[in-house]
Amino acid sequence: MKKKIFIDGKAGTTGLRIEERLSNRDDIEIVTLPDELRKDVNAKKKVLNEVDIAFLCLPDQAAIESVSLIDNPNVVVIDTSTAHRTNPDWAYGFPELDKSFEEKIKNSKRIAVPGCHASGFIALVYPLIKNGIISPDTYLTCHSLTGFSGGGKKMIEEYGSDDRCQLLDAPRQYGLTQSHKHLPEMSKITGLNNLPIFCPIVSDFYSGMEVTVPLFKSQLLKGDIDTVKEIYKNAYNTQIVYYKESSSEAGFLSAGALSGKDSMQIEVFGNEDRILLTARYDNLGKGASGAAVECLNIVLGQEKTKTLEV
Repeated sequence: MKKKIFIDGKAGTTGLRIEERLSNRDDIEIVTLPDELRKDVNAKKKVLNEVDIAFLCLPDQAAIESVSLIDNPNVVVIDTSTAHRTNPDWAYGFPELDKSFEEKIKNSKRIAVPGCHASGFIALVYPLIKNGIISPDTYLTCHSLTGFSGGGKKMIEEYGSDDRCQLLDAPRQYGLTQSHKHLPEMSKITGLNNLPIFCPIVSDFYSGMEVTVPLFKSQLLKGDIDTVKEIYKNAYNTQIVYYKESSSEAGFLSAGALSGKDSMQIEVFGNEDRILLTARYDNLGKGASGAAVECLNIVLGQEKTKTLEV
């Protein structure tokens, strides 16, 4: 029997890509509301309680409100907002971190999809803390370069406008107050005791993401750059998240290399004294919609890569 799926907020960038990934599947039925009923609370409550799985592609407060409408204990919620990512009652949707994450996703009715920037940072830092390579008390810095689609419809329209502001022609750093909404999950999920200094940058390309965490050799509790590489080789060896040895493009590293994909590539650069940890992926793929569909596949007992672009 087909599982009934509802995408709450399907008109947004994340919702559209989820729908695209699911459109040709024969194991699900996508339930929709007429446009005139999209904001009708009673109509939304009815459909949320009738489906098997609900994707929430909404701002935080709207996601919280949608969850509050669900009375049916059998409905699985996969939330792409920030609202529930640090809630211990919700599964954190990054199964590659270790088996406990995957098991919680498989057995949970409430799943929070990781944030785009946070996904790369957590992928890089979590296994190093888990394996005692760096201390939870380490002070870290993170630079993250993203395509403008991560800013949603408004930003996409700004970058696509014929009379756009000249300032959009160059990369723009944001999160300047160091209070970016991804910081709590970056700390909590990795086990860091200190929030990292986080420098997100949006640039004039549609999609793609490159997250970099620099380390000094002196920050390692044991081992060296080769130890770090070995940790990643052992931790990440699936089609969706994998370690790749030195793939810099003629001395450069493009943030758009995995645009259109739902996978993530982990790499290590630098030397014995100064190490660069990098994660490259699509902010709309493993950074959002792809991760959400992967969680759906786990819930349904399907191959994790089903209808994903890897």
